[in-house]
Amino acid sequence: MNAVAKRDLRGARGGLLAAGVVAVVVVALAWFLHNYIRVEREFPLPPRGEAAYNPLYALKKALQADGVRVESRQRLDLSAHAPGPRDTVLVFGDPRAMSPPDARRLLAWVERGGHLVLRTPHGVEWDKQLSAPLFGELQLVLRNDDDGSRECVPYQLEGEERHIEFCGARRFGFAGVVPELAWGDLKHGYVYARLARGEGHVDVLADMDFLANGRSEGAVVNLFGGESSGSGLRDVPHRALARQVLAPNYGRGTVHLVYAAQMPSLWSLLLARGWPVWLPLALALGAWLWLRARRFGPQRPAPVAERRSLLEHVRASGEHLFRYGRGPLLYAAVRAAFLARLRRRDPLAASLSGEPQLALLAERFKLPADALRKALQVPASHDKAAFRDRISLLIELRSRL
Repeated sequence: MNAVAKRDLRGARGGLLAAGVVAVVVVALAWFLHNYIRVEREFPLPPRGEAAYNPLYALKKALQADGVRVESRQRLDLSAHAPGPRDTVLVFGDPRAMSPPDARRLLAWVERGGHLVLRTPHGVEWDKQLSAPLFGELQLVLRNDDDGSRECVPYQLEGEERHIEFCGARRFGFAGVVPELAWGDLKHGYVYARLARGEGHVDVLADMDFLANGRSEGAVVNLFGGESSGSGLRDVPHRALARQVLAPNYGRGTVHLVYAAQMPSLWSLLLARGWPVWLPLALALGAWLWLRARRFGPQRPAPVAERRSLLEHVRASGEHLFRYGRGPLLYAAVRAAFLARLRRRDPLAASLSGEPQLALLAERFKLPADALRKALQVPASHDKAAFRDRISLLIELRSRL
């Protein structure tokens, strides 16, 4: 009966424990479902495909969505892609890279009704770079002064917040030409102008950042320049400004977007995004080389030093010890050598001590006992004469044994 009761008690305890666990799980699940709120968030991804290297990809898609025919390419190539009489050509790259023949063909096409949109060059001083024949034909003068000509320009659109545009852009002036539209002043220069040429128009801007793709989170912007540093066409004022710039032939022909491909090289991509792999490997390689290297220095062996005889080394060591007050140490070594030979050659004299030993040594070496007594006593460290006399006498006595 007792064993059965104990088994029933253990079973009851196990059941209560299981019920408690189930109750805790049910309560936790009910609390989670009661307080859980589903929230949707959008995370912008880095650009892929054409959007990664085409800075005008957003403009291309916006124009296509508006029913405008669009063609985008990396180079101008007027021979293979000649624009129509009512087309628009937007050159996003540096106009200094355009050859004089292409510049003349573009201006001739503009006179037949085309619309050309280009920008002023960026970078270092204009005088130190290549010339752009297109600006000379358009009678435009680029500004290089720093009297406020690089400051931002306020841009206000009705119903929108205040904006600024063309920050740090290179402005320009006019030399013998009157624009249809202009944005700027004579003192600080102009950031935008529309010039009439024959039946067409030429729009010149100090910057085209508002036409480029906006910055995306996770994109390599600063290193490769694949995207604009601003919001691009995401801003309503930028879209309005883009529509005004493309107004002359908008919807009447094809818009040709000419850009310079900005795909990063493989090495640049590895440097920017592959550091979590190559940095630990480089550190491991450096540590392995440090452990394996025997020494760091020139590969040529050290020159062989001049060799000296053993006696010269012994003499130099003795002089060094004597110079630094270690004379008693040298005397002890000479005295020990004398006594060692004395024990081998004359055990009776070596076994004695005191005056009997001195009398026996004086009779053997035919020397005064006082001289032998001084020779066997340690000289004072500052008494150089006594040190030399006692050392020389001990060496002589050792040689006579």
